[in-house]
Amino acid sequence: MWRAPAVPRDRADRPRTKWKPGRHLPLLALTDLLGLGVPAWLVLRAGDQPRPLIAATVAALAWAGVRAARDRYATARDAGRVRGNALGDWLVLVGLLVVLLAVTGGSYDPATTVTALVPGLVVAALAAGAAQWLSARRRTARRVLVVGGAAGLDRTVGLLNSRADHPYAVVAAVPVGPGAPSFETPVPGRLAPERADDDVSTVLGGAFTHDADLVLVAPGPQLDDDRLRRLSWGLHDSGIALCVLSGLSGIAADRVRPASAAGLTLLHVAPPLRRGPQAAVKALVDRGGAALGLLVLAPLFFGVALAVRLTSPGPVFHRQTRHGRHNRPFTMWKFRTMVADAEARREQLSSANESEGPMFKMRRDPRVTRIGHALRRTSVDELPQLLNVLRGDMSLVGPRPPLPEEVSRYDERELRRLVVRPGLTGLWQVSGRSDLSWQETVSLDLWYVDNWSVATDMGLLARTVRAVTDGRGAY
Repeated sequence: MWRAPAVPRDRADRPRTKWKPGRHLPLLALTDLLGLGVPAWLVLRAGDQPRPLIAATVAALAWAGVRAARDRYATARDAGRVRGNALGDWLVLVGLLVVLLAVTGGSYDPATTVTALVPGLVVAALAAGAAQWLSARRRTARRVLVVGGAAGLDRTVGLLNSRADHPYAVVAAVPVGPGAPSFETPVPGRLAPERADDDVSTVLGGAFTHDADLVLVAPGPQLDDDRLRRLSWGLHDSGIALCVLSGLSGIAADRVRPASAAGLTLLHVAPPLRRGPQAAVKALVDRGGAALGLLVLAPLFFGVALAVRLTSPGPVFHRQTRHGRHNRPFTMWKFRTMVADAEARREQLSSANESEGPMFKMRRDPRVTRIGHALRRTSVDELPQLLNVLRGDMSLVGPRPPLPEEVSRYDERELRRLVVRPGLTGLWQVSGRSDLSWQETVSLDLWYVDNWSVATDMGLLARTVRAVTDGRGAY
């Protein structure tokens, strides 16, 4: 029987992780109880429903029970599992309460009752998203040794090093074959093109030398099934975790379900959300949020309109043709932040464009007015787009709405951004806005198009507040 080579390792000096994935879960349960119970009691009492306190208490306990039964409060190794599907839990709660009312003969107004339960859904989605974000910040970074061919190493190491929104820190790499990787990561050893007896000892030596606790393998033709299996035996026998890179990219973990058949490991990928309950909730939140925002922000609109009118000649609003869902053009509204003849002067500034893609970006654009700089930094100039959201041309959250001349230069990949409605905010805004390159913007938009959910939208709306506050990338 083949045995993996053993390599001794001293773990005495290894720092222990301080992250406990389950310590925030009691707080989540309490948030669910209060987040549904208190608003439900207020709505039921305002609607003159019978016994509002008792009804709200029963609804809150049922809500916490549904969440617990669906494993939302379990101590999960994967923090993303805690987030769960808040909308699915909420629909189960509604069904459970309908059955309970039918059995007890309760006389509650259906519209008032459903309205009383909606805040619980919103609070649960926001709280779970915040818990996941806090867990990610507290998590100790995994020290990763990457194994693979030169091309796979370059891509994997380059992507992991280019972003900081993940818990993986590349500490070394072991190439397979004669290819020379182009990165500066330490290379403690190299595997032969074909399977050799020293495969495991080479990888283990590199992992122990650089104190790696995870080996990430980028599969290729030189790492066949048998070679990878023997490598996994040696790593696991020595206490090192193994992760195999999938050829899939831009797909959220919630959409992937592993399975096995005939000795094969299969990854089932769920299709993106386009219809169904979550799409209906998104449309409801868009229209309701836009109407509420226009009503609450009416005094601010009046003050900004007055400031724009008094500080520069021209109209208060800037209307611009943009392309929306399924490439349909629509008129987008903004507060005017440039001089009145800005469009006519754009051709003169084409040589100063700082974007490598079809977008026009200029950090110190001379067409921007004094009040326009302040409006852009705080994103107040975007608020009239609530009218577009109310009309259904846009969504509260989605990709950036492009100009017709930009769309005319899109390739097939970039056109996929137009599968969903463009948004007032989105991943592009909370990730740096104009500081992003064109390819980074497209990648973020495509990720959102394929992986959006109501919980994701709620999290992005919460992150937008911080992005607007620091003003990074707004010019």
